[in-house]
Amino acid sequence: MSDSIAELTAKIQTFVDAREWRKFHNAKDLAVAINAEAGELMQHFVWQQNEQIERRLVEHRDEIASEIADVAILLFEFADNLGYKLGDVMEAKIARNEVRYPVEKSRGNNLKYSEL
Repeated sequence: MSDSIAELTAKIQTFVDAREWRKFHNAKDLAVAINAEAGELMQHFVWQQNEQIERRLVEHRDEIASEIADVAILLFEFADNLGYKLGDVMEAKIARNEVRYPVEKSRGNNLKYSEL
């Protein structure tokens, strides 16, 4: 199976169109759905300590993968619906972050770019 962003996006849109769901997938509802699914992903980790997190990652691997997929599927559809080429906007953001977070200043710390 290909991991191409364009190919995956096309599969997602085919799935949505076959069910005539596009009328429900406006920008606001997709943004809300992404947040809701991200919340479901976060539920796996809330109040968990480091050792519990490591165990949860093993014991709930398939459930966590499913939540990651839900977030990604909605995000791919959202970007496509708004006319963004997700790969392009991701590459642009990575390039911008290369400037914001130069290796020599950011290696080994978690400071925001404005604090470096």
